[in-house]
Amino acid sequence: MTTRQPEASGAAERPILVLSRRLGAELGKSVVYQETNGETRVEIKESVRGQDIFIIQTIPRDVNTAVMELLIMAYALKTACARNIIGVIPYFPYSKQSKMRKRGSIVCKLLASMLAKAGLTHIITMDLHQKEIQGFFSFPVDNLRASPFLLQYIQEEIPNYRNAVIVAKSPDAAKRAQSYAERLRLGLAVIHGEAQCTELDMDDGRHSPPMVKNATVHPGLELPLMMAKEKPPITVVGDVGGRIAIIVDDIIDDVESFVAAAEILKERGAYKIYVMATHGILSAEAPRLIEESPIDEVVVTNTVPHELQKLQCPKIKTVDISLILSEAIRRIHNGESMAYLFRNITVDD
Repeated sequence: MTTRQPEASGAAERPILVLSRRLGAELGKSVVYQETNGETRVEIKESVRGQDIFIIQTIPRDVNTAVMELLIMAYALKTACARNIIGVIPYFPYSKQSKMRKRGSIVCKLLASMLAKAGLTHIITMDLHQKEIQGFFSFPVDNLRASPFLLQYIQEEIPNYRNAVIVAKSPDAAKRAQSYAERLRLGLAVIHGEAQCTELDMDDGRHSPPMVKNATVHPGLELPLMMAKEKPPITVVGDVGGRIAIIVDDIIDDVESFVAAAEILKERGAYKIYVMATHGILSAEAPRLIEESPIDEVVVTNTVPHELQKLQCPKIKTVDISLILSEAIRRIHNGESMAYLFRNITVDD
């Protein structure tokens, strides 16, 4: 078993070093760098014939460069006759682009096809944005869950967590919030109303092509018109007064919606507000907005590097999930069942 990380010189080595230490495996010898013209070059410095190769690829700020590094390294290993090429991608990029939008494309399916063509035979990832994404792949995908680690953090690090309520910042997140609430035996609250703009409200491709002026319509064709959505005034369904509010989601990227939810919960009487998510992308002005908001703490896992954001905002805390990734790698390499890593996981988790 060999582990490799296709990251350019200067990238953080911490994730792969932690995994390598847990597994007792040496890092594979390879070089990944950018040519002066911007092209990515990969060189494998040892024989990989007949071996199981695990490529560890965290997704930094430059997503497209990271994807190309992964594709090129996988293809290099394929042509070098590696037996199995397993991609360990804790945060799968483009996972939000997994549904058809108006005159758009399902980019996540394209990426899945590219990874298969490049030579990957298996993927280990964590908390896909939509579980249905696994159907885009022609090879096995193990979609691990970070919720056990986040639940443990709530129980051990949040004082008086029994006085907490789990909050979904939109109806879309209600299933995830319900799962947390049931496991912790806590109450559930859902924010609903006009301030929320969810993925379900976006146009899909069925409005295309656009209507043409003076177009001829068959005289016998009179289709009923779909009424436009009109959201009610913003409301919090559930009692948060005098309680600790814990907002849960899978990704925290642009934090405006989380800040707006925190302000509403504060108005409704919540005295402490936590935000918990698996993937802390925290783009653009996220650290500053969090620091200036009523949010007391943002808890994310280390699926995405965010050391710089933590320096900018001390409210951001990290939960390490390398234990489950290293165990998944060990089990796949040894041909063992993965069922232990999914015990008590349900369809809605």
